[in-house]
Amino acid sequence: MTGNPSATPPTGPAQTGPTATSVPSLPRGVRLRYDEAREQWLLMGPERLFKLDAISLEILRRCDGENDLAAIVEDLARSFGAEAAAVETDVQTFLTDLANRGMVILK
Repeated sequence: MTGNPSATPPTGPAQTGPTATSVPSLPRGVRLRYDEAREQWLLMGPERLFKLDAISLEILRRCDGENDLAAIVEDLARSFGAEAAAVETDVQTFLTDLANRGMVILK
């Protein structure tokens, strides 16, 4: 994700990090959208917009409300030939950050 999301203040109470059984999804009003003019994928929410890099997009595409974190990590590790432990840490950090900003739900 680009656009310095840490500059955006968190909303609501801080979320704890997802566990292997957490099922992330996009909340109502938040969506992925490809902006033709910018040639850029965006995560759009009420009064918020994040420009996504390729890895962020791949993570969010898997947050469909059906796959748990373990399945997402396994799929990403297999797809990119990376170690699952490293992928898991990065995905947990990314999703926790977005959850704290109200852009992802962790069930």
